[in-house]
Amino acid sequence: MKKRIFLMTIVLAICVIAKAQPGPGGGDKKEKIEAIKIGYLTKQLELTADEAKVFWPIYNQYDAEMEVIRKGRLTELMNAKINFESMSDADVSKTIDNEFNSQQQELNIKKKYNEEFKKVLPVKKVAKFWVAEQKFKLYLLEQLKQQKENGMPPPKGPGPGGPH
Repeated sequence: MKKRIFLMTIVLAICVIAKAQPGPGGGDKKEKIEAIKIGYLTKQLELTADEAKVFWPIYNQYDAEMEVIRKGRLTELMNAKINFESMSDADVSKTIDNEFNSQQQELNIKKKYNEEFKKVLPVKKVAKFWVAEQKFKLYLLEQLKQQKENGMPPPKGPGPGGPH
């Protein structure tokens, strides 16, 4: 069961990352997602203008560091998915180890930026940030699922209460 959940998480992460990547026409979809995310996080954290002014530059650094990890992770996981049947046990083992290393790198970045966020926001808003970020990811996954099921584009953003 744990193995199945782990694999589903990897597949969903690939889908979200792949959907957010700019296509041949540019980064329009990624920019829309980012704009929705900024609005959602700002609302959920109830950021004042002063807080937003210092929070967003730090968040952008955090997001850029996480993106580097995600891109490397995506490349490796896509290669493993495509070549899985022909991979040696050693290659599969290395892929698993690399996945765990990527997860650890992400955790290290989160811990680092948790401290940075606490320097500019009250700790309760930092806690709200981590929860809101997870809720936003779940919202995106749900929109991708609905889009796939209905063959329709996802809505423009979370409703009045945001993702639940």
